[in-house]
Amino acid sequence: MSEAANPCWLTILGIGDDGINSLAPAALALLRNARTLVAPERVLAALDLSTLGLEACEIIPWTMGVRDTLDLLQARRGSPVTILATGDPMHFGIGATMRRRIATEEMLVIPSPSGFSLAASRLGWPLQDVACISLHGRSVAGLQPNILPGNRILSLTSTARTVHEVAGMLVDRGYGGSRLTVLEHMGGERERITDHTADHIAAIEAGDTPFADFNVIGIECIPGEGAAIHAPVPGLPDDAFSHDGQLTKREVRAATLAALQPCPHELLWDVGAGCGSVAIEWMRAARGAKAVAIEAKATRNAMIAQNALALGTPGLKIIEGRAPDALADLETPHAVFIGGGIVDPPVFERCWQALAAGGRLVANVVTVEGEGRLSALHAAHGGDLTRIAVARAGPIGGYHGFRPMMPVTQWAVQKTRGRR
Repeated sequence: MSEAANPCWLTILGIGDDGINSLAPAALALLRNARTLVAPERVLAALDLSTLGLEACEIIPWTMGVRDTLDLLQARRGSPVTILATGDPMHFGIGATMRRRIATEEMLVIPSPSGFSLAASRLGWPLQDVACISLHGRSVAGLQPNILPGNRILSLTSTARTVHEVAGMLVDRGYGGSRLTVLEHMGGERERITDHTADHIAAIEAGDTPFADFNVIGIECIPGEGAAIHAPVPGLPDDAFSHDGQLTKREVRAATLAALQPCPHELLWDVGAGCGSVAIEWMRAARGAKAVAIEAKATRNAMIAQNALALGTPGLKIIEGRAPDALADLETPHAVFIGGGIVDPPVFERCWQALAAGGRLVANVVTVEGEGRLSALHAAHGGDLTRIAVARAGPIGGYHGFRPMMPVTQWAVQKTRGRR
């Protein structure tokens, strides 16, 4: 599409805590020519509109949520709109959000240094070696997968309260000695950097917080004795999950995730999810991976929600219902795991029909009837059949011996183009 047919009408300018002094000449010129200006109230308060020649400009304080902001911009589509946003709008910012509904050629984005870049420069941390996450407008549970021994994390926050929530989570995980650096108003006149331990911050009442709302947190994870290690590699310990016994055991779960092959931003259906262990590990294993857990029992759905928060996947979608009916109207999956119900023919047929071309389907069974069904499906569709037998050592009197777990038969298949 040509520029004339699809002009650039939305300009997003990254701005620092020092206001217009952070804008490059090109960005400042664009600001002076704005017709509609959308910006946070604290940014607008620092602008001298008359000096900038913006007296006739439509000024809209950015007090709306993301959805309302998108609706406002859609209503003005094609008319020049300028947004002032802090830092780099394409790094956990409004530019990335706008891009979901507005084409790249309709947008001009000029970034300022992000909070991550500024914090890394203050701390002397090579940015490529740091986990950069955002807890701004997001559940603090998103920190969980990054709490690992020796890991360095830079996190955007929503308010000063986020600092206390982060400290409390570290203490609960056994990382109370972790070093937290709170970097406030970086680049502005009120810049302040303070160092603490998670234990120290957790002991401060959130109502008595000494921190400004506009901050970034630097975290150095230091485990205490007995601290849990929940690595991103699939195969978390069984006791990391709340469950009623309906759990894909650690060794089988690791093999199941290996067969499912989690990829960035792909979607998994976990059918007969139990406590949600496979869906949760799928989301932890790849950047931006998504999952839907389908489970018929309400008590198990409550456990899935609890496990998702505890293990850092608050975005896991949970559907209470029984397949295949509960699968109606779901987004097309890139992978499907059937942990229960494969003996019911409509369950497989619905999952296979919905699965994207190139997608992977994995089913585990422990019954003779289930093995018969997998054998028939293997004959019809190909793939790999695997018997997984695990034995764990345990006490036998004054000695130890291996007790075998129930063997699991696994069928893994990829849906190639043209397969039905």
